[in-house]
Amino acid sequence: MPTIQDVARRAGVAPMTVSRVINQSGYASLAVREKVMAAVVELGYMPNTLARSLRIRRTNTLALILTDITNPYFTTIARGVEDAASAAGYTVIFGNTDESEEKECRYLDMIQQKRVDGILLVPAGGSPQSVEGIRRVGTPLVVIDRRIPGEVVDVVRCDSEDGAYRLARLLLDLGHRQIALLTGVSTVSTAEDRASGFRRALREAGVAEPVVIYGNFTQDSGFANTRRVLALQPRPTALIAANNFIAIGALKAVRAAGLEVPEEMAMAGFDDLPAALVVEPFLTVAAQPAYEMGRQAAQLLISRLSGANKAPPQEILLPVELVVRQSSGSAMG
Repeated sequence: MPTIQDVARRAGVAPMTVSRVINQSGYASLAVREKVMAAVVELGYMPNTLARSLRIRRTNTLALILTDITNPYFTTIARGVEDAASAAGYTVIFGNTDESEEKECRYLDMIQQKRVDGILLVPAGGSPQSVEGIRRVGTPLVVIDRRIPGEVVDVVRCDSEDGAYRLARLLLDLGHRQIALLTGVSTVSTAEDRASGFRRALREAGVAEPVVIYGNFTQDSGFANTRRVLALQPRPTALIAANNFIAIGALKAVRAAGLEVPEEMAMAGFDDLPAALVVEPFLTVAAQPAYEMGRQAAQLLISRLSGANKAPPQEILLPVELVVRQSSGSAMG
């Protein structure tokens, strides 16, 4: 395998000159650059990027840790991250935790051993352990989609509390008073924020005991908890699902019970499905700008890595868009 010394001899220059040309780290005339690059091509020389990364402590690699890569919402975030990273000359490696904090810790340990330049993390839970571990070793970090209570760290997320409030207000304005919210694990900030927004709307409407059922952000949880809701007396007339997978499971359970949507059960949820996956959009949603969230998170991390952004940690809070469709129905008679 040819070395940098071989390239220098072929081009008739010093090895340091070859290094400057390859790494674009100093002056070299156009003629010298052309000779060096011609020698590189002739010899088939491949720069030792690992050795270079160890010298400059940079790998131009970011890590994105998601909780459920099968969910189109998170794959859209990933696309936003990857597009922004690629435009800045970075590559992205991915990890999937399945909402497991234990798996998250294992991924983060492995990733930091690979010397990534920065980490983008969708936390699997509310524990600060992972964030504290990353900060101890000094790896720049941006948290996406969720909050870590008590931790001062860069965050890019959507206004979950407001989105749930607006969904609940919509159903209240349509005449519903028996409304149930199906949400995720209470230790996950998005689950609790959506419960908080839902409760605020119902409290303002004078509903004394809002129905909030915690579970997981999965179809199975949506299905099982909807069956619990359907057994309540009085039975709720409307459901809000705290993410798209819960909504899919809830819709299956409602239809399995022989109920019509929205005539017998109005429904709304969080996170729209990509248009390519839905022939006829049906579900009323609080749509989060997932691509924009990923893009802005990657740009924020890269600005920290470049030194261009030396401000204190910040939270970028993106708005949700209320998209009203058939599933929420019309005003009750």
